[in-house]
Amino acid sequence: MQPRNTTHHILTLAIALALPHAAFAQSDERATELDEIVVTATRTQVAVQDSLLPVEVIDREAIERSQARSLQGLLQGRAGISLSNQGGLGKLTTVNIRGTESDHVLVLVDGIRVGSATAGLAMFQDFPIDQIERVEIVRGPRSSLYGSEAIGGVIQIFTVRGGTGLQKNLRVGGGSNNLREAGGGFSYRGDRAWVSAQAAYQETDGINACRGTAAGWGAGCYADEPDDDGYRNLSINLRGGINITDSVEVEAHFLNADSFNEFDGSIYSGNESDNLQQVLGGRLGWTPSQRIKVTAQVGRALDESDSYYADALAGMRDFVGTFDTRRDTASVQGDFSFGEKQLISVGGDWQQDDITSTTAFDADSRDNTGVFVEYQGTFGTQQLQASVRNDDNEQFGNHTTGSLGWGMAFGGGFKLNASYGTGFKAPTFNDLYYPFFGNPDLKPESSKSLNIGLAQYASTWNWTFNLYETRVDDLVSYDAAIFLPNNIEKARIRGAELTGAISLAGWDLAAQVSHADPRNRTDGYNRDNVLARRARDTARVDVDRAFGDFRFGITANGASHRFDDAANSVRLAGYGTLDLRVEYALHRDWTLQARATNVFDREYETIAWYHQPGREYGLSIRYQSAK
Repeated sequence: MQPRNTTHHILTLAIALALPHAAFAQSDERATELDEIVVTATRTQVAVQDSLLPVEVIDREAIERSQARSLQGLLQGRAGISLSNQGGLGKLTTVNIRGTESDHVLVLVDGIRVGSATAGLAMFQDFPIDQIERVEIVRGPRSSLYGSEAIGGVIQIFTVRGGTGLQKNLRVGGGSNNLREAGGGFSYRGDRAWVSAQAAYQETDGINACRGTAAGWGAGCYADEPDDDGYRNLSINLRGGINITDSVEVEAHFLNADSFNEFDGSIYSGNESDNLQQVLGGRLGWTPSQRIKVTAQVGRALDESDSYYADALAGMRDFVGTFDTRRDTASVQGDFSFGEKQLISVGGDWQQDDITSTTAFDADSRDNTGVFVEYQGTFGTQQLQASVRNDDNEQFGNHTTGSLGWGMAFGGGFKLNASYGTGFKAPTFNDLYYPFFGNPDLKPESSKSLNIGLAQYASTWNWTFNLYETRVDDLVSYDAAIFLPNNIEKARIRGAELTGAISLAGWDLAAQVSHADPRNRTDGYNRDNVLARRARDTARVDVDRAFGDFRFGITANGASHRFDDAANSVRLAGYGTLDLRVEYALHRDWTLQARATNVFDREYETIAWYHQPGREYGLSIRYQSAK
């Protein structure tokens, strides 16, 4: 396993890169993207530096520059984020934001809520990286705008949309573990209409994901299958829109990802699965005047999985079971501006979850209706944001959440923010109704969060520092006394995040450092234990430099130790990894890319018994028509 002090070296490096930015205040180098617009934090367009909650944007340029081959690879080490993965590319990945539970993260795709109603998780491992145009990360509760699931934060994925005129793109690549990839498409934008069509394919033989055995307690996957566990994903993404008039626009989008996954399992759980992630949505926007905008959106998200048990020696593949989730949503929102920099937003959401499964759940559907109002105002150097929402859940009745944010700008680009928000989370169908393992008497989880932040923005650099505390009540956890999930736990999470970015003398540097202290505050044996599968310290450093037609990059990631169980008896060592990348512009439109990940071949686990990939190499060629 990775020596513990490697993590400290990574953290020290990240801090060293993040802190000295103020010394370069007078730099005349290329400006950073300070005018980047985000929509997830407030459900309206807001510049990054004007958001009263910590936000991060990863755009398409950054995605391509990173050469990440998965969404989890792109998110690794980001401020406030801790990842757990069951064995590499395509394997189950969970995301924790600010020490909260993995099902406390709301995931949106082009504004449509996605995820499994049975497990309460979004399938991060199946979202194709080549179909992503940008990712917005909001750290902190947003239940006052989105309802359930947004206790820890929100991650919104925007699929490829395309630029002006006709643009074509193609990428072909390969790498270690017999990785094969190909993708491409086109986009066109005219005076009133636009369209984008993309397709991508990814396949790998994978690694031996699980080191467990078939016998004994705590043996991981409880299977003796020391073989490589492969993965395959075929995806398409279609988007289009038209401005019917100067005030009316219509947009539609469709994402379909079919995947095949091998894993270590048994005749009862299976060892292969066929999965489908599908998102279909439509949006109508009406802007009758400069002060009024009305938006209506409908969507459907499918999360389907069929599991099988395959025996290669016997030449058989037997069906095991199905877990299919359909999530239908509809929303309407009106934004009304008045006075000088004053905005009121009023809206409503409807959601219907339906389950089809070979497992007999006592209930297989529920709906939720929510209404909200939000105010945003600027008074000189001060900002104010307030929102309140009421959700009427078919199973759990009415729940009201709210948020309040304040910010003040000072000279020299400094800004002080403070925000407070409440949240709630409805238990999943697995928690409530899974046969013999569900508890229909569960209550929703609730939270209270406080954030205080300080930031400074300049033309070529920026930094942010945030302190937060979150308290979660009625946390759903396994209760050994009744052998079922129960509302037995309280959690208190305190943390700090430091981010910074600078462009200087042709160098692009970015660093992120996070510390979280997620504690079980329930009276009993596990009181004051660290919540399971959260790294308390994480860091990420990205360094990029262009030399003519060449560009070089380094990404260093580090995470401290974590515990795999509530009792804190299973300790997973911290780790640090180093990735190298290089690209060469063969032509105006053609780029050759090469990468080496985990170059020191570190052995580590983010979930007990499950390997992470060692040293891997990759090579690809990319075509992007000139804009």
